[in-house]
Amino acid sequence: MINGVHHVSIAVSDLDAMLGFYRDLIGLSVRNIASVERTGPEFQAVVGMADAAFRGAWLRAGNVEIEFFQYTHPVGRPVEPRPACDAGIRHLCFDVTDIQAEHARLRAAGVVFLSEPQYLNAGVWSVYARDPEGNIVELQEILPDSAMERISTFKPLH
Repeated sequence: MINGVHHVSIAVSDLDAMLGFYRDLIGLSVRNIASVERTGPEFQAVVGMADAAFRGAWLRAGNVEIEFFQYTHPVGRPVEPRPACDAGIRHLCFDVTDIQAEHARLRAAGVVFLSEPQYLNAGVWSVYARDPEGNIVELQEILPDSAMERISTFKPLH
């Protein structure tokens, strides 16, 4: 039986930049940060890479954990920012309570947005941004009269 989503894992080329974004700007709480120079054969079997080594960070976002892996062996290739229509995981979405204020705060910190926040006819405000690796991050504000359900309560560090 599937119980729900436990975590999302993102391979990164610059763990420190991603921590600066997700921990320091978005406000996710850090569960752990570690460097693993020697992984065991079980981990190597799971990821399909002999002699895998990495720096990792595990952050909490409400009821979901996001883990970031910067592989130090083998070193991965950086990704090119892709449009939202390309196949694959397209974005991470964070619920917010004041999208205009969050948009202004993050833009002032240098975050690049694709547009200003937009009102969608489902009773939701939404805007896309890029994280330091070029991944799309959505901020959404679900209004009280919306038919869309809020999934969890996220309490940022700020």
